[in-house]
Amino acid sequence: MGIIKALKLMHDYYKYDENGHIEETHRALDDINLDIEQGQFIAVLGHNGSGKSTLAKHINALLYPTEGAMVVDGINTSTEEEIWKVRQKAGMVFQNPDNQIIGSIVEEDVGFGPENMGVETDEIWRRVNKSLEATGMTAYRSHSPNKLSGGQKQRVAIAGVMAMEPKCIILDEPTAMLDPNGRKEVLQAVKELNEKKGITVVLITHYMEEVTLADKVFVMDKGKIVMQGTPREVFSKVEELKSYRLDVPQVTLLAYELKQAGVPIPDGILTREELVSALCR
Repeated sequence: MGIIKALKLMHDYYKYDENGHIEETHRALDDINLDIEQGQFIAVLGHNGSGKSTLAKHINALLYPTEGAMVVDGINTSTEEEIWKVRQKAGMVFQNPDNQIIGSIVEEDVGFGPENMGVETDEIWRRVNKSLEATGMTAYRSHSPNKLSGGQKQRVAIAGVMAMEPKCIILDEPTAMLDPNGRKEVLQAVKELNEKKGITVVLITHYMEEVTLADKVFVMDKGKIVMQGTPREVFSKVEELKSYRLDVPQVTLLAYELKQAGVPIPDGILTREELVSALCR
């Protein structure tokens, strides 16, 4: 079994009337099955309302299944007395870092999580140092988070989750509020954590270029997983992605249109370098 496993996972949201009776039900997750291995970099794509953020919150036990199960490192997230253990194993980074940063200086904020867990002082500082180094934020340890750029704030949020030493980090659209430079900063830090530390990464995103970093991609629509595969496999199916109201990376779309025009190049081009190489053959 992988570190994250969903078994026929269902989640319903309810709308209640003024008397507390259910008057409307919306199924946000519908028969989700996943098996994510330790150390994988996973990207989850989907249009707004597809269920991807709901799925992320199940991994961190912020939501519980209506039916089925979510298992994180062998722990069923519906087991109430194990919730804290689940959240230690699967840390979550939200879209807006300002909602996650509470310390007046960077190193205090990063150390808040392990301190709250009851970790001894010497170990807290070891983790703070390690996490700041891993995210490239050591030089800013004494800075006020309020004076950092959006990308730097998100790195601090990631460092704070890292300091809790989870096996998995879930990033729920972490670059949605950032400019291109900020997005690049955050993704660089995440990719390095995955490659150097073996941390499982689950990236929820709607930026197609970010997906090319992943080992495997899941595409969601109307609460279901409708496509899955490597980035190259998924982005080879341009028309199918369009049917789910999703784009592909610009270079992939250009390659696709060139092929439609008769240029003999392979499907699933992901980078400019690949396109140039294919055109020069």
